[in-house]
Amino acid sequence: MEKLPQSILFCCDHNAVRSPMAEGIMKKFYGTGTYVQSVGVKNDLEIDGFSIAVCQEVGVELSRHRSRSFDEMEDWGDDLSSFDLVVALSPASQRRALELTRFFHLEVDYWPIMDPTGLGESRDAKLQMYRQSRDQIADRLIQRWGEPTEVF
Repeated sequence: MEKLPQSILFCCDHNAVRSPMAEGIMKKFYGTGTYVQSVGVKNDLEIDGFSIAVCQEVGVELSRHRSRSFDEMEDWGDDLSSFDLVVALSPASQRRALELTRFFHLEVDYWPIMDPTGLGESRDAKLQMYRQSRDQIADRLIQRWGEPTEVF
């Protein structure tokens, strides 16, 4: 098990599904000892309703999440170089993170988390896909940093 980083940035394509889920679950699992943020390559979508729903099932509140891009992150006062770890959850966000961090000594990890958008026909089938992505994220967090310190 690794020691928790002091700061971590999760990124995906739109900061609407996977990275907000990862941010919320990380905060829920390990409390406030780690500074956790999330961004997308683009900010062209609001937080996804299915993401909100499947995270609510495990006590993670995402409805107040505001999507933002890598570019906006700096406008909001978060400097990429101040993070200890960047976890990319999509190939596009991994490329962007590596491009932006090439001048920093910064670890960029890639976790291939399934993109549930557009999968499943019915509402129940869609929720099942989003739960799979949520659970993949939770499993990766536990593999890396151990059992949650906060209780569901």
